[in-house]
Amino acid sequence: MEPLQHFCHPEHPLLFNQDDRRGRPCWGCRERVFGPSYSCKKCDWYFHHKSCAELPLGLHHPLHPIHPLILIPEWRQYEENIAFSNCEVCKEFRYEYTYWCYRCNFNLHVRCGSLAPTLEAEFHDHPLTPIWKWIAFTCDLCGIKEDKGMPYLCNPCGLLIHRKCAYNFPRRLKVVRHKHPLHITHSSLELHESDSRFCLLCVQKVDTRYGLYYCSKCDFVAHLNCAIDERNREDINLLELKDGENEDEELDQSIESAAAYKVKKIKVGEDGTEIATEIEHFSHEHDLKLTDEEVYNNEKCDGCIRAISPPFYSCAKCSFFLHKSCANLPMKKRNSLHRHPLTLLPKPFSWRNLFCCDACFQNFNGFAYGCNKCGFYLDVQCSLVPEILTHEGHKHQLILSYTGFQQSCSSCGDRRDLVFRCTTCEFALDFKCATLPQTAMYKQHEHPFTLNYTAEDVSGEYYCDICEEERNPNHWFYYCVDCTYPAHTKCILGEYPNMKF
Repeated sequence: MEPLQHFCHPEHPLLFNQDDRRGRPCWGCRERVFGPSYSCKKCDWYFHHKSCAELPLGLHHPLHPIHPLILIPEWRQYEENIAFSNCEVCKEFRYEYTYWCYRCNFNLHVRCGSLAPTLEAEFHDHPLTPIWKWIAFTCDLCGIKEDKGMPYLCNPCGLLIHRKCAYNFPRRLKVVRHKHPLHITHSSLELHESDSRFCLLCVQKVDTRYGLYYCSKCDFVAHLNCAIDERNREDINLLELKDGENEDEELDQSIESAAAYKVKKIKVGEDGTEIATEIEHFSHEHDLKLTDEEVYNNEKCDGCIRAISPPFYSCAKCSFFLHKSCANLPMKKRNSLHRHPLTLLPKPFSWRNLFCCDACFQNFNGFAYGCNKCGFYLDVQCSLVPEILTHEGHKHQLILSYTGFQQSCSSCGDRRDLVFRCTTCEFALDFKCATLPQTAMYKQHEHPFTLNYTAEDVSGEYYCDICEEERNPNHWFYYCVDCTYPAHTKCILGEYPNMKF
């Protein structure tokens, strides 16, 4: 198709894309683009649905028959000092294209006021017809009840669907945390027999009477909004898979990763395996030598910022230490918390000389797995935590839960939208507590402290022997059995447990 010269982006022509699957937001309606689109090749951020780019500049509408409506971007109110009214259909103000009456300040968002006789929704096999009447209904896709709205109707199926929902959900997509594509379903499924159905992205219950994303091979279920959330959706082109073919194919997202070091010297062990005794690691300017000796001055690993223990690599010229396992970390890896591959970074490059972990939200200055494109970073410990966790502090399995609301961690009481949740009980665990070391040393105290999950006695009085402040008996703490010495985790580990000074 010919390039389009659009009124809202006159600097460059917009080029047509037959089937765009990147899920970028449309400048016209602010919904994600899945399907035919127009975009600017010079301005990577400028995308339109084909239908939004080809909207007529003027419109006569049955909801406002007395005057014509003019298409303008709603943000023009600031340029022209106009106080727009909310959309007459959805009753909201949003930064998107709108049809507006200059005389009456009558306002219709382009999707709310679309006069197309039918809509070909990607997720449904039949065309949807707009109803131009305010009615009370429950959306058969998202399950939300509306006291008053103007839905789309599928006559053969009897479905009533929000206008926003009609545009928002692709037929299939790929999420980071599942190996197969997920397909949308909006009718009651005979799912595999199991206990209560949980979305395996947020670990909240799913009402199977309404729409959901599903993998029939793995019995994997996800809420609609969880699956299309940018944090969960895989950045992958599904055009390579044709509908009806390879529906259960695993999408191999493995990545080739070069070693993080060059081997300088090798010895052969008793079992015949080769052991790198001296290496040149990408993170350090000097060669590192392998040792099995104990360290007695509380040194920390420069990779994971945990107490150094044998076997480890060290530098003879400076105080640089690496656990053998940290030296062997891959240069690139995928993680269920991010849609792009992550690269191993040796040191912070910000002016503050530290990273902030996007999982535990703690500052650190060790190795990071990062996506510089998105500004996303994980410390080593958080990057190694699996999405299905078995922890000594809880008897049931815990599943990674990413939600749009905050949940309280059962270990410390902090509220996060990213936790590990139990589907059997109300227990939740954030990344900070999930990665607490099982044992820790404290200054000159001669014995190690062990992480405890339940109160040490039934006295009813619980205090930290370091800060002498009261402890919550339901929260985890460190305890020296030899000295009957309890302490807050923060008092043992310090204010910056993931920093090496």
